[in-house]
Amino acid sequence: MNKIFTTLAIIFVFSLVIGCTSSTPSKAAKGPENVQSAAPTADATPKMAADAANDEVFDGKQIVKTNEEWKKILTADQYHTLREAGTDAPDDDFGYTSNHEDGYYHCAACHLKVFSSKHKFESGTGWPSFYQPVNKKNVLELTDKTLGMERTEVLCARCRGHLGHVFDDGPAPTGLRYCLNSTALKFEKTN
Repeated sequence: MNKIFTTLAIIFVFSLVIGCTSSTPSKAAKGPENVQSAAPTADATPKMAADAANDEVFDGKQIVKTNEEWKKILTADQYHTLREAGTDAPDDDFGYTSNHEDGYYHCAACHLKVFSSKHKFESGTGWPSFYQPVNKKNVLELTDKTLGMERTEVLCARCRGHLGHVFDDGPAPTGLRYCLNSTALKFEKTN
């Protein structure tokens, strides 16, 4: 019985890893973004203009808190995702994967505006996906070499919270897919 349980657990974890690293997303492809940060990568992505004149652009003032301070303001799931580079289950309870309302997605830890519904698309992976951030200054992209592969981790520029990963299998105009954790985000509708 223990061998069966162990085998099923390994298959489940492997299926999560494949989903968010697949270059051809599908409904069956589901995967994590459970990583630790490594060294920064060179910014090979073209600079994107802000959505509109009133979009928030990171001002360079980083928010730094102790683990105890973050635990007081974040839920256990948010803390695990944002501060420990955890991963949501696909097709989350927040509904952000299938959310089609107009608005902005903010970092759940520090409220920096990071993504817009204007740039959201259906990737079929089970996680909310975007082809660009609101402004490149609002996110950091770091090389992540965990899980035996190289990926690009996406962090909030202000609080360094783990948001997800970016892959090069997205739609035009950027060809990028920012695969994000819903627990790392807070959606606010626009009027």
